[in-house]
Amino acid sequence: MRFQRSLLSLALAACALPVWAADTGAPKLPQKASYKVGFAQAENNNPWRIAETKSMQDIAQSCGWQLVVTDAGGSAAKQVADVDSMIAQKVDLIVLPPREEKPLIPAVMKAKKAGIPVILVDRNVDQKVAKAGRDYVTFIGSDFVDQGRRAAEWLVKATNGKATIIELEGTTGSSPANDRKKGFDQVIAKNPGMKIVASQSGDFARDKGRQVAQSLLQAHPNTTAIYAHNDEMAVGAITALEAAGKKPGKDVLVVSIDGTKDALTAIAAGKMGATVQSSPFFGPIACKTAQRYAKGEAIEPWVKVEDKFYDASNAQASMADGY
Repeated sequence: MRFQRSLLSLALAACALPVWAADTGAPKLPQKASYKVGFAQAENNNPWRIAETKSMQDIAQSCGWQLVVTDAGGSAAKQVADVDSMIAQKVDLIVLPPREEKPLIPAVMKAKKAGIPVILVDRNVDQKVAKAGRDYVTFIGSDFVDQGRRAAEWLVKATNGKATIIELEGTTGSSPANDRKKGFDQVIAKNPGMKIVASQSGDFARDKGRQVAQSLLQAHPNTTAIYAHNDEMAVGAITALEAAGKKPGKDVLVVSIDGTKDALTAIAAGKMGATVQSSPFFGPIACKTAQRYAKGEAIEPWVKVEDKFYDASNAQASMADGY
């Protein structure tokens, strides 16, 4: 009787577990000639996102994808609803650039419960809760910590280790904002002549970056460098510097991440110091990864994208890389 009660307790405990805790693998993707694929874009309001969406659209036909594209308009809640809609449409695969690390986890788990594999691109989810290979196929993206580190190392060298810095952060709670800050701040902390006097979110947006930079420059008029988590905010910061009567690139150095055409143009013009590339062209690598997964290949948890670095030495010659 005691043994039977123990078995019953175990069974009830198993039933109480979340669905995604009951197994150990992400849903499979069968091999077939064509797939209905959902691409749940976070927003399409800047050059980087537009290039990312276009990359997915450009590869769709040759990859055998019937692509369903949505635009969450910068809302994590809308992006979750978009994934719900794709699940209802019974897509074969979802490619997701999660706007924020935590709010998109329920969407990933719902897709798993429905038997639909998810490939994360550009941004990751909180890996303490959801894991590649178990809850989703993989994360395809850059090393955001390294991007921040490379930006900081350039700035240390360019300023001879002496700078008063304003940091313009990306979207609060997003993996690139968290990690680009981490990588940059770690390097700066090792250089006693470098000081971050203010750090505030500009939400990866040009005008928000301009507004935040304007406010922080007023509070810290002795700023000698601005580090922006993306080029859109950096371009906004350049506008704010010029409005304040300062010469970007001379009075205040600007360093950023992305590699957009506007950033490359600003570097060539001497208004921006450098930018670390963060490629938005995920279409081909997402296609190849899905094909490998359908064949039954083991996919690494992180399919790492290698990023270039642009400064005055190569910006003009690299304009074709911009978008």
